[in-house]
Amino acid sequence: MFKKIFTFFLILGFFVTLGVLGYFIYLYNSTRFASEKIIYYNPPLSAKFYDRNGKLLAIKYKNENRFYVKYDDIPGRLIETLIATEDTSFFEHEGINFNAILRALIKDIKAGKKVEGASTITQQLVRNIYLNRKKTIERKLKEMIISMKVEHFLSKEDILERYLNQIYFGHGYYGIATAAYGYFHKNLKDLTLKETAMLIALPKGPSLYDPTKNYDLNIKRADRIIKRMYILGWISPSEYKQAILERPIVYKKMIQNQAPYAVDTAIMRLLPKYKDLFTRGYDIYLTIDLPTQKIAQKTIKWNKERVLKLNPELNVTQLNGAMININPQTGEVMAIVGGADYEKSKFNRAVQSRRSVGSSIKPFIYQIALNIGYNPASLIPDISRTFKIPSDTPEEDKYWKPKNYEKNTLGLITLREALVHSRNLATINLVLSMGLDTVLKEMYNFGFDKLPNNLSIALGSVGESMWKFSELYTIFSNYGTKSKVHIVKKIIIPRENITITTEQKHEYIEPDYQAYLIVNILQDVVKKGTGRNARVRGIEIAGKTGTTNDFRDAWFCGFTPNSETLVWFGNDDSSSLGKRMSGGRVSAPAFAYFYKNLLQIHPELIRKFKIPKGVKTYEINGHKELFTTQSPPPKQETYVPVF
Repeated sequence: MFKKIFTFFLILGFFVTLGVLGYFIYLYNSTRFASEKIIYYNPPLSAKFYDRNGKLLAIKYKNENRFYVKYDDIPGRLIETLIATEDTSFFEHEGINFNAILRALIKDIKAGKKVEGASTITQQLVRNIYLNRKKTIERKLKEMIISMKVEHFLSKEDILERYLNQIYFGHGYYGIATAAYGYFHKNLKDLTLKETAMLIALPKGPSLYDPTKNYDLNIKRADRIIKRMYILGWISPSEYKQAILERPIVYKKMIQNQAPYAVDTAIMRLLPKYKDLFTRGYDIYLTIDLPTQKIAQKTIKWNKERVLKLNPELNVTQLNGAMININPQTGEVMAIVGGADYEKSKFNRAVQSRRSVGSSIKPFIYQIALNIGYNPASLIPDISRTFKIPSDTPEEDKYWKPKNYEKNTLGLITLREALVHSRNLATINLVLSMGLDTVLKEMYNFGFDKLPNNLSIALGSVGESMWKFSELYTIFSNYGTKSKVHIVKKIIIPRENITITTEQKHEYIEPDYQAYLIVNILQDVVKKGTGRNARVRGIEIAGKTGTTNDFRDAWFCGFTPNSETLVWFGNDDSSSLGKRMSGGRVSAPAFAYFYKNLLQIHPELIRKFKIPKGVKTYEINGHKELFTTQSPPPKQETYVPVF
């Protein structure tokens, strides 16, 4: 009988042992994914946008706002504070501190409730990443198994690095570096001992110890942490006293987007190529200069208020403006504004909108004329014409009779005068004399697309984005070489030690001496033509106004020797700005306001245009005029200037 009982228990013990062993094998295998997730740690990381000088502009992320920091960049004092608080014997155990578990169990039994935890830093890391957070024996066993696995494959430094980058610190901040910048607007290396303790106090209860809401509660826990470090002998009496007395400033917000339209522009251009833009931890350096960007933002707001005073009947919600400032030699965007108030309208009118450019297209037409042999002094007729627009039935034929802004005609005038005073009829006649096909062909060579196949091209019935138009204008501002406009200077992926630099791209269009002829004429536009309101004392400016039918769009496209700026104003619903609300009256003053302020922060801007070799002068009708081998002097004729 005894032998049978013994055999039964022996068999039972065998199967129990086999079951337990099988269960542990199951647990071990079921933790593979969780273990690998920690060992091959790859958390979502925020994208940080900087200006060209390294000033932080904005932070963008998908689900978790996290700045990654490598172990070598974590201050030793911060590591000490963490270990003193969470796991004093961290560097001695193998992931599980059995002595701490026993000690906590005894205290819990004596108190009749849970009063002390025994989880190591490794276990906390596992618990934080491991998705199943149910308080069950199986989950606890898996946590212990994963912890030992992690300790086997990773060094203590690796574990600390993962822990401090993974843990949640409240306010949407994941990781210690994020929390440091969020709460104190500091990098880790700049934290005081008290600030460090305040951060280490958070993971235990991010909401409870939130310093923006429960400051005193956070301070009390931080003081207990500092006292613990003092008792351990890890800080001196003077350090202890100084830290206890300190009351750090805490910020409620991490950072406000300082250049929202610029950041949005960069995102629009990056997302098609970088699908992981908000999760890989990119440091994106834009070409913009933050002080210049702030002036541009201020300019658009200022001008909107000014225009509303000019015409109080305008709808304040419909009226809006946009601006882009670039370096024409490099194509780098120094500032871009897509509206007067980003909070009210995130639509980026500098990039997403195509508006008719009006007379600001004329310099391209006149450049074509110069390139095929015209001279600034060549005479063109400023006379009216009526054009028949045929239809299927003769009775329904329509007629187009374009007019000058001034409602008059002047007969024969020079090409220079026609452009300086933006004479519509002279421009139409110039296109007719060159041939519409020739003009269209050359316009496409400049880089235009979707042009109307009729004479309305002479008056700018062309819809174009400010972004593209600014690039086209570099043909003039960069003396015949078009620069590819771009806003991203470089991208750095710190965790992977990868740097991607944007290469400048240029396209040769025409000789510099040919482009200068237009530059010189556009200087007269500002000195004595339609762009007089864009003048700024102490610097040479070239530019062209643009006004569309019924005063729907008001442009000023101008440049200095090494800076180009386009300004547009109009109503979002394309309604009229009002009578006489032209580009010269509406947008040119904004250009002047911008440069008056820009010169104060960038006095190094070049003040005078260079004259390329190949540009010569001759005398005609008592005054000097320019010519080149491509644009020779016209035949000397008796001519009395009209203006």
